[in-house]
Amino acid sequence: MPSPEKRPQALQGAFTLSTIVALQATMPATDLDLTGVTAMDTAGAWAILSHAQAHKTAITGASKSQTLLLEAVKAAMPLKTLHPKRAIHLHAADWAAGRLEQVGRASVAMAQDITAILSFLGQVMAASATTALHPKRLRMTSLVFHMQETGLKGVAIVTLMAFLIGVVVAYQGAAQLRQFGAEVFVVDLIAISVLRELGILLTAIIVAGRSASAFTAVIGAMKMREEVDALRVLGLDPIEVLILPRVFGLLFMLPALGVIADLSGLFGGGLMAWYALGISPGMFLTRLLNTDVTHFVLGLVKAPFFAVIIAVIGCFQGLEVAGNTESLGRLTSRSVVQSIFLVILADAIFSILFALAGV
Repeated sequence: MPSPEKRPQALQGAFTLSTIVALQATMPATDLDLTGVTAMDTAGAWAILSHAQAHKTAITGASKSQTLLLEAVKAAMPLKTLHPKRAIHLHAADWAAGRLEQVGRASVAMAQDITAILSFLGQVMAASATTALHPKRLRMTSLVFHMQETGLKGVAIVTLMAFLIGVVVAYQGAAQLRQFGAEVFVVDLIAISVLRELGILLTAIIVAGRSASAFTAVIGAMKMREEVDALRVLGLDPIEVLILPRVFGLLFMLPALGVIADLSGLFGGGLMAWYALGISPGMFLTRLLNTDVTHFVLGLVKAPFFAVIIAVIGCFQGLEVAGNTESLGRLTSRSVVQSIFLVILADAIFSILFALAGV
């Protein structure tokens, strides 16, 4: 038998949206008897359930339709608020699980991307071997066009960048070497840093920003217009028609751009050394000629590898474009980021290998 304070109290009237505000204030803090409720909608059911949960009371006397409505509203209501400490612990656990899931998904996606890129690189190498056996299959007009786009049109920006880098290296080196009276060694600093690392590395980064994005945008647009599928329908290999001219064009032009960057960097460094340290052009040239030519060779050795990385990444991301402009923009940005990252990674690997080889 229920206690007097919990004895069910009969509710009267219609518990609907238009009357619930007035009736809610009169609801007792005891068990609720719904036998006198003439009408009920979802707002009324929510008010009754909220009142019962707040006062920990029971609901009795509901008709079949009212019971169904109460159960439907109860299922849609938010869960009971947890104790603050318990909620914090659960929130922290959910947050950690979510971050762990994101790391796992990102790792799987990265592994899939690496596998797909290596597979694409294998296809490009196979097509290159076929073209080497049958040189007439190489489309010379397309090759020359891409040599112009990736090489000739990039000379101005590469020259300016390398010149400024040479100026910066000379200025910073002069400020430090002047403290030790070793100003003359700024020539060695400029020569080694520009010829061995900065010249070809920064050239590759600039070319990655220009050419990788251009490759992705053009091939991606062709993919959206189904031109790549049209090539396959015509019996033409898209790799042979679209990819190889871009790869070979960049492969031929990046070393040339690297040489131009080296000369421009040395020229800028020489001017700054003349201005800041009073090292005459003749003295600079004499000191420069005493620098080991190995530094220049090691810098150029990296150029073909950088060119293949940039061209393959740019073309691969272009072929991955779906039939919408959103994917085109996203993959164009991804191609630039991936190519620059892989160029820097490759340069680091070369530095380690050269150090182990003692060169």
